[in-house]
Amino acid sequence: MRLFFAIFLPFVTFFTIGRPLAGLCCLILQLTILGWIPAAIWATYALSQYKTDKKIKRALRVHYQDQ
Repeated sequence: MRLFFAIFLPFVTFFTIGRPLAGLCCLILQLTILGWIPAAIWATYALSQYKTDKKIKRALRVHYQDQ
């Protein structure tokens, strides 16, 4: 679902991952026709970084619980 937002409503993605300031910047970028594509790419990249960070935190949590 977040990937859908990252492509079609890029600024919403930032609000869902807890980055409201980036969401406002992305909204300003998205308001121009030419800025829509870079905004979608930026949101998709930010979403992948968010997912990677969550996986790392989960792995570290499991690692420290096992010790």
